[in-house]
Amino acid sequence: MTSQFRIALAQINPTVGAVAENAELIRRSHAEAKAAGADLVVFPELSIAGYPPEDLVLKPAFQGACRNALERLAPLTADGPAMLVGSPWVEDGQLFNAAVLLQGGVVESHRLKHALPNYGVFDEVRVFDQGPIPSPVPFALADGSLLRVGLMVCEDMWVEDVAEALAECGADLLLVMNGSPFDVENVEARLQQAVARITETDLPLAYLNQVGGQDELCFDGASFVLNKDRRLVAQAKTFVEDFLVTDWEACDGGWTCRPGRIETAPEDPNAARYGAMVLALRDYVTKNRFPGVVLGLSGGIDSALSAAVAVDALGPERVHTLMLPSRFTSEASLEDAKACAEALGCRLDDVPIEATVDAIARTLEPLFDGRAPDTTEENVQSRVRGLLLMAISNKLGPMVLTTGNKSEMSVGYATLYGDMCGGYSVLKDAYKTTVFELCRWRNAHRPTDALGPDGPVIPERVIQKPPTAELRDDQKDEDSLPPYPVLDAILHGLVEGERHVGDLIADGQDGDTVRRVVNLLDLAEYKRRQAPPGVKLTAKAFGRDRRYPITNAFRHVRTEP
Repeated sequence: MTSQFRIALAQINPTVGAVAENAELIRRSHAEAKAAGADLVVFPELSIAGYPPEDLVLKPAFQGACRNALERLAPLTADGPAMLVGSPWVEDGQLFNAAVLLQGGVVESHRLKHALPNYGVFDEVRVFDQGPIPSPVPFALADGSLLRVGLMVCEDMWVEDVAEALAECGADLLLVMNGSPFDVENVEARLQQAVARITETDLPLAYLNQVGGQDELCFDGASFVLNKDRRLVAQAKTFVEDFLVTDWEACDGGWTCRPGRIETAPEDPNAARYGAMVLALRDYVTKNRFPGVVLGLSGGIDSALSAAVAVDALGPERVHTLMLPSRFTSEASLEDAKACAEALGCRLDDVPIEATVDAIARTLEPLFDGRAPDTTEENVQSRVRGLLLMAISNKLGPMVLTTGNKSEMSVGYATLYGDMCGGYSVLKDAYKTTVFELCRWRNAHRPTDALGPDGPVIPERVIQKPPTAELRDDQKDEDSLPPYPVLDAILHGLVEGERHVGDLIADGQDGDTVRRVVNLLDLAEYKRRQAPPGVKLTAKAFGRDRRYPITNAFRHVRTEP
């Protein structure tokens, strides 16, 4: 008799802190696994709590709620299938990140996360204690034999010690429960780490990831199974909840997964970025119970892309756009904003700001007497727009969606309490050149789960015209900044690469331009600290990934060789 085992991978979208709701997600998936004849159903890292819980997990009441939820779920397993649920776990006064086995109607056992990440967006060392290297979890099979599952929790897969120890202790397969956030480089890195663990242990590996948005993070799912020959034999969908049933059998002295359903993951980085932006915004708005969003639609490319993402995430009926023209707003911009709103099918209101700007100018005139107009007057326009958008938010309930991009936030080309005013930014980690790429991608593609229309939704003229804030006559972004392809190349080297000024100059960048950009990047930290959250798309997003002091006298350019 051939030994067989069926594992269901439940790629769910939990909400941090919503313990009862998360337990209900787990309950429904368990019922689905039971109907599918599974022997075991597996859930992501900290799935009962939501990931990452940050300091919420330090509250004894929250720890108790998670434990009580596990106790209530356990009876479901009395007649199968067993469950592996991610949960906080308190033991001997210590707090662990655990994988908890519910089997036979009880909380039977657990395994503790050994490798605690303490870099980038992760600071688990701050809240969790380190567990020992785990031993395999045994499951009795119908033929009387045992299947030994080598269980790892997320970061445990990224170190050699855990997988090697599990193999030495007789594990038959490796199973990884994850809360692994998306960025364009992480998707390939996961696969490379999985292949490395298979190569070292000669064991197949199943990788389960959660899906959904949580503040700045987006979890893309894309769970997969690799056999010990490193061949992909099953893969779940990307950016949506999924339920992947996998069948395992013992053959030739080892276990293998039969070929199953393989969903195609996005190969184009822009498709992946756009999917992350849509999912992150949808979950941020929905999980925080906003009825929708409101944003200024200027006729420029950033607001057009932000509106497109919002409509695809929420549907046109939940997106309210405003034209907020001043005397510097061109007729072309008004036409482009209207065309964009019509293409997306969302509401557009025209709210001129000139009378309000003039009233503020008259109020300030005695204090500004004899001083020539400068960026102060430009910023007043931006802040009036922020005030009006926030008034709509306060009165009608939608969250203000800001529209600034990573290039602008890097160098401080943004107005505090003006265009930075709002609750969330989908472009916060997208450089300006990426914004152009994403607009062209969206005009040619409609994501399968998008709630917006087919076809081009961003007017071609918006993509083609030179970027401008239109805060003074004939203004262009390049009046204040290097051309965006140059600027973004320098910023990528400085931010993601942490490269030295001299290295960028040696690569062919103009020295004065590099020094100027470095100085702007350093000086803008106080603005970035006050910016709203936005979805992480790159390996190093502003915020959790990059934590620089505001008061900081060190200047990179002074250390140039």
